[in-house]
Amino acid sequence: MTVAQYPTRLPCGSRVLDLSRPQVMGILNVTPDSFSDGGRFAARDAALRHAAAMVAAGATLIDVGGESTRPGARPVSPVEELERVAPVVEAIAAELDVIISLDTSTPVVMREGARLGAGLINDVRSLRRDGALEAAVDTGLPVCLMHMLGEPGSMQQNPQYRDVLAEVADFLAQRMLACEEAGIPRERIVLDPGFGFAKTLAHNLSLFKHMEGLHALGRPLLVGVSRKSMIGQALGREVGERLYGGLALAALAVSKGASILRVHDVAETVDVVRMVAAVQMAE
Repeated sequence: MTVAQYPTRLPCGSRVLDLSRPQVMGILNVTPDSFSDGGRFAARDAALRHAAAMVAAGATLIDVGGESTRPGARPVSPVEELERVAPVVEAIAAELDVIISLDTSTPVVMREGARLGAGLINDVRSLRRDGALEAAVDTGLPVCLMHMLGEPGSMQQNPQYRDVLAEVADFLAQRMLACEEAGIPRERIVLDPGFGFAKTLAHNLSLFKHMEGLHALGRPLLVGVSRKSMIGQALGREVGERLYGGLALAALAVSKGASILRVHDVAETVDVVRMVAAVQMAE
């Protein structure tokens, strides 16, 4: 087990995330075209019910996303994304005791989501969209920076690396520096290796195997592999058949020091986390 080298309390708006143990983040896609559950939770009431079910199952964060970032996904206007996300964030903040994460790269969504009660900004583009860095600074919220080359629509077109771990680490270090220079202290930064984003199966597997190397950056790691194509390619499974592969990766991620697991299947992942913890705490 990898021991954290950073403070274990992460202020997230009105709540605090305890990083002394791995936490489970439930995925809430309020989009019609997400690769796994597109359209199922696009309506406010359905989204709220699903969020409540994930909280009851043990999720301590709910990641609300209004723009699909699957390979080939179509761009979404800021207005459309905000119309999808804002009512759901407002409802969850009013009804549930949970940290709300904004899965967004859009400045207006960051600002309005923070105003409505979100506690974390989770940006697959690492605050590189015009105005995103400034918006994140203005919210005062912690941010999760993810590694990705290019844009979701084209990211899987022949990605290449000489050393995937080193290049991912270098990218994340550069984005951390940009955040610090803009006014986001490193104590408010979480890092995501970006599994499935601009990476082949070989890249994903190598990066996962050597993930511990990213702890040298000194920040907690978020790992999101739930139902992703790396599982499908490794096991020959369709999206709806990837639970067991995802749980295997969840257990491995915890053993490699991951702090947050971003998943669709919350109850099952919570059991994995608890079981790994029980073994690790034994005499």
